[in-house]
Amino acid sequence: MAGKADFTSEEWGKILQGIMLAGVAVSAAEPSGLFGLLKEGMASARALLEAKADPSADDLVKAAITDFQTPEGIDSVRKGVAALVVGSTPAQISEKAIDALHQVSAVLDAKAPTDSLAFKTWLRHIAESVANAAKEGGLLGFGGVRVSEAEKASLERISAALNLPDA
Repeated sequence: MAGKADFTSEEWGKILQGIMLAGVAVSAAEPSGLFGLLKEGMASARALLEAKADPSADDLVKAAITDFQTPEGIDSVRKGVAALVVGSTPAQISEKAIDALHQVSAVLDAKAPTDSLAFKTWLRHIAESVANAAKEGGLLGFGGVRVSEAEKASLERISAALNLPDA
């Protein structure tokens, strides 16, 4: 099983950023307003907590979560993600996040082939959780759809970037 020591610090940083970018790619595809954004952020955090508590979760997933939750890890992720998104439109943010996930996929396939599928599937799970967290297109929570067409397209692009079959 692969762990942090199997990656360069730059590669590990990209992997940790991928945890946040999986949700960001979906959120930016169809901005949901303040309450929707809060729900989507909570869905992403919940996906981390679920994996951390799951005794059958992949070891690389658990190692990444553990490092992600340290002050150094979260600071590194924030700086890396900020560098991608500052000054960008939501569409550009989504595009950059998906490009970064493609890079994460390549690193995982090259350095952790036995853990790659489980980790990438978990990243897609984060994205799906975010997509399902808040209704899109309604007013004050009424009407709208659970997953918008833009979010569905983003999920398909995330699957492609991670080299996963569509869910």
